[in-house]
Amino acid sequence: MSDEVIQGRLIRPSDVQMIADLLARNGAWNRSRLSRELCQHWDWRNGKGQIKDMAARSLLLKLEARGLIELPARVRPGRPNHRGLAPVGEIEHPTAPIQEPLKGLGPLRIEVLKRGNGNLELFKLLLQRDHYLGYRSCVGENLKLMVWDARDRLLACLLFGAAAWKSARRDDFIGWSPQARERNLGLLANNSRFLILPWVRVPHLASHVLGRVCGRIRGWWSERYGHPVEALETFVERDRFFGTCYRAAGWVHVGATVGRGRNDVRNDSALPIKEIFLRPLSADFRRRLAA
Repeated sequence: MSDEVIQGRLIRPSDVQMIADLLARNGAWNRSRLSRELCQHWDWRNGKGQIKDMAARSLLLKLEARGLIELPARVRPGRPNHRGLAPVGEIEHPTAPIQEPLKGLGPLRIEVLKRGNGNLELFKLLLQRDHYLGYRSCVGENLKLMVWDARDRLLACLLFGAAAWKSARRDDFIGWSPQARERNLGLLANNSRFLILPWVRVPHLASHVLGRVCGRIRGWWSERYGHPVEALETFVERDRFFGTCYRAAGWVHVGATVGRGRNDVRNDSALPIKEIFLRPLSADFRRRLAA
């Protein structure tokens, strides 16, 4: 292979050989141990000094997919479901209908889930069961949010994670160069899941939640990862939704995809067309992203 940027890091043939040597010398290591050791070797850390373990795991998977390395066998607890994922056990939770005006919910509480939080399994269950895209474990920087009303009734779940590597309409709207995109992609986050729970029927709730989240997510991201995000993106399937709640919350429609996935490098993926929405979070977001 030639020098290439993977997972935001310049990877040279010598780096691939070093990883292969680590694997050959340490046959007892699992994937987690390898990714941690790799971060330590490169001193690969986020803005808060934490090793970028999940980014390293994603990088290793991409190298394996290209046939450059062979990783240890994956250990999957449980029996996979139809999506190839270990199922999340059923968790008891209220499902009584919530049908009332938005003002009747009182001030909403947005919970930022952290590792070890008792609600994490419920978050995974709800997305896996009730969101049409299901749920997959996140790689890299991400935020998992749950929204509650004043009476501690759960209303919604949101997931923000890594932005798409390329998107022509989005990139034109931002105006950054390929080099700036490689440097600053971590300053853009993707709202990959937004679920208003099926038993919740509250007019204008979705756009209200998005507005509340957009007003605070820069601070949450800085607290978690040591840097803010300057804008948000989302991709809405044209044949399923109109993106009404995003428009109402001030997101900007910048165009549509051409039916390729974020990892399609051979132009051979046929995916649903998606409308692209962006939400700037600072007045000078373009300057910050294009720096």
